[in-house]
Amino acid sequence: MTTSRSTADIDTLDWSLHMKIGILGVGNIGKTLAQKFSAGGHDVKVANSRGPESIDAEVLKNGAAATTASEAVRDVDVVIISVPLNRIPDVVPVMSEAPRDALVIDTSNYYPMRDNKIEALEQGQVESVWVAEQLGRPVAKAWNSIGAKSFAINGTPAGTPNRIAIPVAADDPKDRQATMALVEETGFTAYDAGVLAESWRQQPGTPCYCTDVTEDEVEHALATADAARSPKRRELSVAVFAERYNDIMVTPEVDVAARVNRAIFM
Repeated sequence: MTTSRSTADIDTLDWSLHMKIGILGVGNIGKTLAQKFSAGGHDVKVANSRGPESIDAEVLKNGAAATTASEAVRDVDVVIISVPLNRIPDVVPVMSEAPRDALVIDTSNYYPMRDNKIEALEQGQVESVWVAEQLGRPVAKAWNSIGAKSFAINGTPAGTPNRIAIPVAADDPKDRQATMALVEETGFTAYDAGVLAESWRQQPGTPCYCTDVTEDEVEHALATADAARSPKRRELSVAVFAERYNDIMVTPEVDVAARVNRAIFM
């Protein structure tokens, strides 16, 4: 069981104003989050496992600060964890430095060939439920269902026709609301995907995963997800991209990724 939020102050925070955000992981998704939120005027700290001196200047171009992992999570309103799933155990001691009432958002996805097999997930446990158990904290799930290149270039203002949607799951409705506000800031329509136990519907192999579903498509995509078939579809997608690019964990071009994943997942 995860611990409950003790003295959360979500009600008193205006999520459209200046926030203090710590990001663990500066891969493709973490990098774009750092750039978008620092450009939006938020106080952003970023960290990786190799130390602040190893963080590329491109990540910091809009004002994010490179720090150690422990410093990144201290005195923040939001912690975003954007690391490979098998690195979550390394994050656990770092999170002891984070405020107990910080909103924690997980962007990770399970790929057995990269993360090594995690038995609980192989047996069907929902990925972010497992993450919450490891951390001993409530988490929200967001930004995991969009391809890295699409996330970097396809954000649009609210009201744009066919705007891409990103599902958000969390057990606490206030956590969902806060995370959805942050998703909207990054240029995508936030869709309330319910509790964390339902976030398997946005995991790899499902119809809304890296298919650039729009506001009009996301509800149906989540509803038609198939828990039994999605791992098989995930592996098929990996095989297709590996054959095309000779790399099992390639980040394909935006149009290719969405087109191939739609054919396999939807």
